[in-house]
Amino acid sequence: MVLGVVFILALLSTKSLQFEYKHHNNDELLEVLQDVNSKCSNITRVYTLSENSVLGLPLYVIEFSTKPGRHEILKPEFKYIANMHGNEVLGRELLLKLADYLCDEYLTGNPQIRSLIHMTRIHLMPSMNPDGWQVATDTGGEDYLLGRTNNNSVDLNRNFPDLDRIVFTNEEQHINHNNHLLEDLTSLEEPLQPETKAVIRLIMQVPFVLSANLHGGDLVSNYPYDDSRSGRQTGEYAATPDDFTFRHLALSYSLYHADMAKPNRKSCGDYESMRFPKQQGITNGAKWYSLEGGMQDFNYLSSNDFEITLELGCKKYPPADELQNEWERNKNALLNFIWQTHIGIKGIVFDIQSKTGIPGVVIHVRNITDNPYDIDHDITSVHDGDYYRLLTPGKYKITAYRDGYLPRSKIVTVTNKPFEEAQRLDFPLQPITMPPYMVAPNNNYINSKLEDEFDNQQWSNWAEESEPIPEPIAVQ
Repeated sequence: MVLGVVFILALLSTKSLQFEYKHHNNDELLEVLQDVNSKCSNITRVYTLSENSVLGLPLYVIEFSTKPGRHEILKPEFKYIANMHGNEVLGRELLLKLADYLCDEYLTGNPQIRSLIHMTRIHLMPSMNPDGWQVATDTGGEDYLLGRTNNNSVDLNRNFPDLDRIVFTNEEQHINHNNHLLEDLTSLEEPLQPETKAVIRLIMQVPFVLSANLHGGDLVSNYPYDDSRSGRQTGEYAATPDDFTFRHLALSYSLYHADMAKPNRKSCGDYESMRFPKQQGITNGAKWYSLEGGMQDFNYLSSNDFEITLELGCKKYPPADELQNEWERNKNALLNFIWQTHIGIKGIVFDIQSKTGIPGVVIHVRNITDNPYDIDHDITSVHDGDYYRLLTPGKYKITAYRDGYLPRSKIVTVTNKPFEEAQRLDFPLQPITMPPYMVAPNNNYINSKLEDEFDNQQWSNWAEESEPIPEPIAVQ
């Protein structure tokens, strides 16, 4: 009897708020995340990024993982970021509901949700632009532009370093360098906003494999490149080396949405938008319209992360009474897209002698399914030598190499079974033992770019400010 009373009291003490379909203000946003964390404290963590918004509001993220707060070897990392444009608010509410849903379904024993959380480290950031949200909300949420920018009147989706120009120049000069390009940046066209800096640090700190940013104003799943090679504003398809995989990723959302991919659905109005229903609800970004400094392309070209942009509806600020229906329309797509973190291959690259993982190993892929070709976008192994390479079904030759080791190649046939982990492919590498007279002396070479001005600041100041990247601040 006593034990029964104690159990009931424990349930009452952990009773949470019922999720409400409404437009949560910036204080209520945190309350929802804290409520989810309270219910699912063993699998969640709420943290803030390194910078606040222009007006000083924290940028909150909730993480789902079996070991919150740390990267686990062979567990890929995923993120959703919403409300980058402050007046595009549906994604913000969908991520709050998604957090609530993941927690509740985990607690009730939903086997698919439990597997997803056990296999994946998931980060949900409901609002990148809380200042813009406030402006949009205070002015009625009906203007197409008010609240779009941050409080410095900067469009955050034009504020990321433009790495597309670097990769396109490399292509013109036949330089085979298409990844991790941030170190090649020599200048910025405009200062980085605090919200942008915070997200860049998150990208550089956490080895994300897959992500999406959630927008509004149309209904389409948009994939890289967003910037055209020629500078043409519309109509030019700008394919990445991973075009086939990106098309798959875009379809993995549109086909699971209630009607994004339906050919007979109503479009949002403009000429290009009218094509989307006939294209299964997907588009190449530059083919739609070209933009520079976007977050989507920055992820792909600065890190191992594959990101797409999801336009969730014609209305940027839908009324509150439509939010529950929008959740039902997007729920399956939101979940299915997270599952795509597990397509392709993953494994550990390790020193065959010491048996320790090797970070920074280049993973190069050659598609040998039919007409062989190299996929000229390499990824690298991360913290403990683990790597993750998104691929669609086919036959591939995978090569792992790094200075100081003999390269190694393996052949793999990728099948991508639903709701299962990516295929495991490990690489033991043999260290190269060099005679003493062949070892180059340590000349403490410093890249001259560190002495160049970086948007009216010194590169050294930027490096000092950004490295080492600080740990996110936990919200207690």
